[in-house]
Amino acid sequence: MTDENTAPDGGLTAAEQAVLDEINEQNVDFLRLQFTDILGTVKNVAIPASQAAKAFEEGIYFDGSSIEGFVRIQESDMRLQPDPETFAVLPWRTTETGKAARMICDVMNTSTGEAFEGDPRYVLKKAIARAENMGYTLNAGPEPEFFVFENDEEGRATTTTHDVGGYFDLAPKDLASDLRRQIIYNLESMDFEVEASHHEVAEGQHEIDFKYDDALTTADNIATFRSVVRATAANNDLHATFMPKPIARINGSGMHTHLSLFDESGTNAFHDDDDEFNLSGVAKQFLAGILEHAPALTAVCNPTVNSYKRLVPGYEAPVYIAWSDVNRSALVRKPAARVPAASRIELRSPDPSCNPYLALAAMLHAGLDGIERGLEAPDPVRENIYEFDETKRDEYGIDTLPANLGEAVEALEADEVVQDALGEHVFPKFVEAKTQEFEEYIVEVSEWELDNYLETF
Repeated sequence: MTDENTAPDGGLTAAEQAVLDEINEQNVDFLRLQFTDILGTVKNVAIPASQAAKAFEEGIYFDGSSIEGFVRIQESDMRLQPDPETFAVLPWRTTETGKAARMICDVMNTSTGEAFEGDPRYVLKKAIARAENMGYTLNAGPEPEFFVFENDEEGRATTTTHDVGGYFDLAPKDLASDLRRQIIYNLESMDFEVEASHHEVAEGQHEIDFKYDDALTTADNIATFRSVVRATAANNDLHATFMPKPIARINGSGMHTHLSLFDESGTNAFHDDDDEFNLSGVAKQFLAGILEHAPALTAVCNPTVNSYKRLVPGYEAPVYIAWSDVNRSALVRKPAARVPAASRIELRSPDPSCNPYLALAAMLHAGLDGIERGLEAPDPVRENIYEFDETKRDEYGIDTLPANLGEAVEALEADEVVQDALGEHVFPKFVEAKTQEFEEYIVEVSEWELDNYLETF
């Protein structure tokens, strides 16, 4: 018997043929074949929909040397292999002549015919395979936040917020409610299950939450979500950004990520009815792994210079390596769960500038390391850590996350587990890019420095 992902005679699989049928039914005339570079930037190659069968059978070739962190010029030919399970019509790209759709691709090495080790999607697939070998499947649920700004008369982005609403505000203060509604409609048309949306704490800041899924689907969804939000905003002459801290002295944008492991029987391996926190031994070992590798994880989950303008005390973003079941000042929180299947932990440090494939791969490897080594989670901290002084933090054994991208990269270079998550190709390329970014940043002179020092000294 042939399953939908196996071609019976070397031709198209059932899933691929279903895509061709939908292309005809939906009057799709162009396809965007999407992938991401090491830094998480979405790239795409557009082809006429008439070439879809050829793309499935032969792939689409491109110059990998032009993509950040992929390959050297002398080994540049790469191939995109579309994943038919990711086909979706782009709701904002409908014209009189037809529609556009996208498929997310795996990047293949043309010289070997195998998956390219520098493809972030492949990095996550390897992490997923490691978990499966241990009998687990990772489910992840992100909470991506973003800002919406006005454009100037020339169409360039400003930092003038589109509205002056606050946390959970309603119209008329929350002028972006119609925009959020459009975003949700577009997401739902692409088969997202949106669970909630609301105005966030800062003016112009918003959050839209979609249902958790397996790790690969979630990473694909995060990449798609960012594209949908930006495109919908642009169609309204606005600019949406996932920059972690676009405005000084207000809350930044995070992407709290909920994590849980399910075993081969489909049971939540993180749940234990008899535990005070309803967390199993496996969950606590996974949590301990996250805490132990938190400094190195920060380089991957908070990968920009700007990320560390958010990770400062006083703005709700976590900086202390601890966990809690009752407050949000800790790095990891245990949310309340109404049913056993909902037991999970929430890592609160990631921000939406991260490469979702690399970030989830790193989180998964860190947690699995905790399970493999039988690490013991510390006691939860139920007090507000923001109110602790240094002496009290030392008493509780609470360390802090790296203070800047340079420190985070140093932590990554000292952590073999997170290095292994990234792989032999991505790790050195990632470190090279981030080291260069930080070095460029530290030699720059900011407006703040000019304002405070130019006439004073």
